[in-house]
Parts: sequence; structure tokens; C-alpha cells
Amino acid sequence: MKFIKELRYQGWAIAWTVFILILCCIKMPASEGPGFFFEGFDKMTHLGFFYVLSVLLFYGRINSSRSYSFRNLTILKIIVFTAGVGGAIEFLQYAFFPYRSAEWWDFACDMIGVGMGIFSYILLHKTAYNEKKY
Repeated sequence: MKFIKELRYQGWAIAWTVFILILCCIKMPASEGPGFFFEGFDKMTHLGFFYVLSVLLFYGRINSSRSYSFRNLTILKIIVFTAGVGGAIEFLQYAFFPYRSAEWWDFACDMIGVGMGIFSYILLHKTAYNEKKY
């Protein structure tokens, strides 16, 4: 029951996860030739998607606990969840969507984005914690 109560605070993260899954599985226009896309665009997109996802997961956790409490278990849960989502996306691209390519570098960029989100959380947590001392 506690899980369902906490899940309602993760609405934005759930919506963003669905958005990521849809965008990573649809057929994209060819990236060759002149246009909007550039070399490395896919990697930057993965990084950005997972940075935002990790920040939204922290945001939901902060709202559910009503504090900026720093817990290593929360960080571990976010790493495991986002690694699962990233792995699932790459598996789906490999197994079910022949017009998409599964790449280890995409997964690596997913995890770099998560690391950036965790770093942001820790940085903001330390700032919020230090402000309360004065």
C-alpha cells in the first residue's frame, strides 16, 4: 500500500518514461544528409532523456517524503530503475524494431545522464542543507 501511495507522486516520471519509450521505439527520419540531426544527436538525446527522468524521480521522492533527505537507498533505486528502463529500450530496439539499432553507447549515455541527475540532486541537497544551518 505504501508503494501505491508513493507512486502517485511519480506521475511526471511515469509520463516521461512512457514518452521516452515511445520516442525510442518509433521510426525516425533518416539522419543522413542535411537536416536537423547531426552526428551524436542520438547520444545527446539519450543523455538528456535520462537526466530529466532521474531529476523527475528525485522530484517525486522529495514530494512524497516532503524533505530533501539524502538517502543512499533512494539513489540506488533510481539507478536500478533507470538502468532497467535503458536496458529495456535497447532490448526492444534490438528484438522488435528492426528500423532502430540497439547500441551499448546509447545505454552508456543513459547512465551518464542518470549520473548527471544524481550529481544535481546531491549538489542541490547540499546547498539546501547548508542554507538551513545559517
